[in-house]
Amino acid sequence: MTPLQKREDEISHEIIGAAIEAHRTLGGPGLLESVYEEALVWELQEQGLRVERQKRLPISYKGICLADPLCLDVLVEELVIIECKATIHYHSIFEAQALTYLRITGLKLALVINFGEKIVKNGIHRVVNNLYGDI
Repeated sequence: MTPLQKREDEISHEIIGAAIEAHRTLGGPGLLESVYEEALVWELQEQGLRVERQKRLPISYKGICLADPLCLDVLVEELVIIECKATIHYHSIFEAQALTYLRITGLKLALVINFGEKIVKNGIHRVVNNLYGDI
């Protein structure tokens, strides 16, 4: 494991703890995605992490920059993407979306967090883009 991979894993553990704290403090499921996202960002910043919310990134297509940028819910330490959801019906397309975001950005790790779950740890899905190399 490289130092960068270790850092991504450490960040993911901090994110999971912050997500659990935000979900618990807000009383569980039932609120809008944006509420959980804001609380999660606050928790992460309290831990001293660099966090960007609603981060817009240009999308290049065959040498041109598309008019509509990619919008990441949360980017932590410029290494880990967080996609926040607050839904009763989780769908695997959320993970496919996160993988596409990883490929576009060249990043290796994303977490899809569904705050709509009664127990949020059951709604955390790890998505990797060649994080540990070709195994």
